[in-house]
Amino acid sequence: MAQVTETVTDHGGGVWSLRVPIPDNPLGHTLVHVVDTDRGPVLVDTGWDDPRSWAELTGGLGALGIGVRDVHGVVVTHHHPDHHGLSGRVREESGAWIAMHAADIAVVRRTREAEPGTWLDYLARKLEAVGAPEEHTAPLLAARAARRDGRTRTLPGLRSALPDREIVPGELLDLAGRRLRAVWTPGHTPGHVCLHLEEAHPAGLPGHGRLFSGDHLLPGISPHIGLYEDPDDATDTDPLGDYLDSLERIGRLGVAEVLPAHQHAFPDAAGRVRELLTHHEARLADLLALLATPLTPWQLAERMEWNRPWDRIPHGSRNIAVSEAEAHVRRLVKLGRAEAVAGTEPVRYVAV
Repeated sequence: MAQVTETVTDHGGGVWSLRVPIPDNPLGHTLVHVVDTDRGPVLVDTGWDDPRSWAELTGGLGALGIGVRDVHGVVVTHHHPDHHGLSGRVREESGAWIAMHAADIAVVRRTREAEPGTWLDYLARKLEAVGAPEEHTAPLLAARAARRDGRTRTLPGLRSALPDREIVPGELLDLAGRRLRAVWTPGHTPGHVCLHLEEAHPAGLPGHGRLFSGDHLLPGISPHIGLYEDPDDATDTDPLGDYLDSLERIGRLGVAEVLPAHQHAFPDAAGRVRELLTHHEARLADLLALLATPLTPWQLAERMEWNRPWDRIPHGSRNIAVSEAEAHVRRLVKLGRAEAVAGTEPVRYVAV
């Protein structure tokens, strides 16, 4: 691994990473990976749709002697705007194809086709159902009214590019001269994929190739696992269960090195998987203790341990936190260790 510039790293074997900034986000940046192929460079993710991010993406490519028009394809690990945001602009400039798993393509299509304010309506209903107080939902109702009147900017991701290729789990992607296999890892999103580069490590590290892990496996962060549901679908999903199963699948690959979309590259994927499995086991045990008394998901989120006290968590981050609390409760219910209290509205859950 060698530093090309302050924001460009050479990982060897025709693989580089570019640090593309995420505006006003503590993560700081997305690591966009560039993979050389016999038909031209392919990007793994693209970064947030923002002028500064675009400048850093194109500048990083330029440092490698690559123009945006040279890009042959874009492989998107998942639909979130810090990964998929600039895909459409790259395609416009280069004619590159965009590939994504079908489950996340469905999210992109549904979001693009939704009427303005649909997501805010859904979010307001969901928050009321989990016991959010009126002072929390009031700004959402105001934002919903503002959107109806055309007085707000478009929310991130509402007009993301629709991919034109589907990533099929277990199959090799069509990358001339490279062996890149898709591994479906739902949890963070329904269609999140990791990408296994089935080639010898260029520095000779022991193991089976390298893994572009997106947000699924990060060296020092446990990714957000919340409820990702279609507002028109009543199916009860279990994203935390999906995520834990996906972690074990990745741990069995035995890769030599992980190239994640945030933070930094690291070895010992199996060790990191064990840490995350232990973390979530402990978190579920803590939640069971809290549920000795019946609580709504909102009350549970207020009592859970976060990276800062609840009263210092911003409004939008509280929505994410309560979604994560719901996902953990859903897992406990699926395991038969908690249940909804009959007749409560908003619904409360209790350990059993």
